[in-house]
Amino acid sequence: MPARRRPFALKHAEAHLAVADPVLAALIAEHGRYTVRPGSDPYAWLIRTILFQQLAGSAARTIQRKWFALYGDETRIPTPEQIIATTDEQFRSTGVSRQKASYFRDVAARMLDGRLTFDGLGRLPDEDVTKYLTAIRGVGEWSAHMFLMFELGRPDILPIGDFGVRNGMRVAYGLDAVPSPARAREIGAPWAPYRSVASWYMWRAVEGVWVGET
Repeated sequence: MPARRRPFALKHAEAHLAVADPVLAALIAEHGRYTVRPGSDPYAWLIRTILFQQLAGSAARTIQRKWFALYGDETRIPTPEQIIATTDEQFRSTGVSRQKASYFRDVAARMLDGRLTFDGLGRLPDEDVTKYLTAIRGVGEWSAHMFLMFELGRPDILPIGDFGVRNGMRVAYGLDAVPSPARAREIGAPWAPYRSVASWYMWRAVEGVWVGET
């Protein structure tokens, strides 16, 4: 399925941020337009996010190929039924840890018994989506924030638990050290209601992407 349309006008976001913060105005001019669009497969996104947690990208991709290949196609996300049927030994043979296997099983069990459904999730407020997702084992606030930003396309998420965003603030604002989450919230306050867009430019400031929960 193709990605969904953004639920906000990008030109309005850029105009607001450029006026609200000259540092962002410079980053927008340097790095160009915000490129993120909402996703189209929240189940796949959630599985991949859990898999990639606390792993280097190359290591996670290797495990992903081996794990997916276990079900016959190294490019396709296993179904909840397939995950539930996977033994500890099979998970371990592909490099999936016992802890992450338990996370995948929790996602799968919730999908199968109806506790987890993505229907209507996009209509809930940000706080309710976060509460809903963090009830899943292995899904913390950082993962919920990434889901809101990249799967649902929400415009006003400030992931203060993300080291990459805070490190981007250090670089962009010439700070002596990476700001604390509390200080990051203060720095990002003028960006509302487009803090997701501004956070993306913080990642661009260090030419990277998020590195996980801290």
